[in-house]
Amino acid sequence: MSLTHARGRPKRSVTYMRDRPRRWPNRPADRHKAEARTGRLFTAPAMCLLLIFLIIPIALAFSLGFTDAKLSSPQPTRWVGLSNFEDLLSIKPLTLDEARVRELAGPEGTVRTALRSLTKNGSGTPYEGMSVLSDSVAADGKSGSFWLAGDPLFWKSLRNTAVFALVVVPVQGGLGLLLALLVNSRFRGRVFFRTVFFLPVVMSMVVVSILWAFLYEKDGLVNNAIKAVYPSWDPIAFLADPSTALPAIIAMSIWQAVGFHMIIWLAGLQTIPAELYEAAKMDGAGPWRTFTSVTWPGLRHTFVFVLVTITIAALGMFTQVNVMTKGGPLDSTSTLVYQAFAEGYGKQRIGYASAISFVFFVLVLCVALIQRRLTREKDA
Repeated sequence: MSLTHARGRPKRSVTYMRDRPRRWPNRPADRHKAEARTGRLFTAPAMCLLLIFLIIPIALAFSLGFTDAKLSSPQPTRWVGLSNFEDLLSIKPLTLDEARVRELAGPEGTVRTALRSLTKNGSGTPYEGMSVLSDSVAADGKSGSFWLAGDPLFWKSLRNTAVFALVVVPVQGGLGLLLALLVNSRFRGRVFFRTVFFLPVVMSMVVVSILWAFLYEKDGLVNNAIKAVYPSWDPIAFLADPSTALPAIIAMSIWQAVGFHMIIWLAGLQTIPAELYEAAKMDGAGPWRTFTSVTWPGLRHTFVFVLVTITIAALGMFTQVNVMTKGGPLDSTSTLVYQAFAEGYGKQRIGYASAISFVFFVLVLCVALIQRRLTREKDA
């Protein structure tokens, strides 16, 4: 059906306009502009999501880190500058000899008394308001050396996070690879073992943490199992001892997530062509030579993915600590994420928690960039 203008000139039909092929610019410059415009349109939804859920939260956390914002406070939020970051990151060594102790605390005073005179509020010293992070005091208590920090819990949390990541990343990744090699072999019941190894992954970390908290009790299954092997074993409450609480959480975390990384390794193993193994067998290569020359080079990209995912998950450890120990005993299991949560929602110090979160973000970014740099060099 054709339409007609008021002046009598025929108008093009609707069908013609709809089916007419779209013109594409002929000149290279115009074609480049059109492609760029199309690319921006396709990436716009993803960029909007990144802006809403990543860029803006990071900017807000960074800006709140310079304030004393609290969740429920009648006082207005004040700008405190770098105060939160200074309290968080300040750390200083201090050595007190006997002469200095006598000067500060008198002839009968101890090094602890002298230290309190330097760190108490209003002392006017560079150590005012700081707390002891670690110490080494002489047997007579008349001298000693200290590491003082504005927030000792931050440094303890940083140490615990680093220890957790340094242990979990290689052990969980290596164990996952070993299990993947086993279940990738041809034997009866391999599907059953794949299911069993993967089963903890589908369980909620909260449920797993509660169950393992019972297992770690003094009369729990772990102590009974050890006592069955070593009758002289004296049962302990693993989560109540500062020396065993963090290793106990590490063991539970490795057990819970190793199945997930086994599946990732298994997917990588099944992408290696079988012809390479046949060629290695014809050349007389043994199992170890086959692994180092065929399997491991074929798993290089899988290795990078597993390394990054395990590292990020390990640095962000929170649920286990929150359910099993609440950061205790004696801050031996506190992590950076848990400290930020406790400061923000427990003590309602949103400004200080934002400073912790921003420092944690920078640390994770540095670790990721270092890993990326190392893997790039290997790829080259």
